[in-house]
Amino acid sequence: MQPMSGVTGARVSRRGQLSLPAVLRRRWGIEDGGEITFLDLGTYALVLSCTPETAKQEVRRALVTGGYDAGLAALDDPDIAVQ
Repeated sequence: MQPMSGVTGARVSRRGQLSLPAVLRRRWGIEDGGEITFLDLGTYALVLSCTPETAKQEVRRALVTGGYDAGLAALDDPDIAVQ
């Protein structure tokens, strides 16, 4: 798998609509529509390309197995990557 780019931005319209950047739609395989989940972390949000139930399971698994640290190490952005 190619390295993940660390940061991709988007704007929310006045009506609360968000356009998911094409690079993410392609990476996540949801070009023709699909479900994403926003995990509210208080001041921040985590966006996952899955159902809410799968998101909960994956976040739990990543935290327990060290997948979170591996994900950070895979980021292709020196400002946020962990070596």
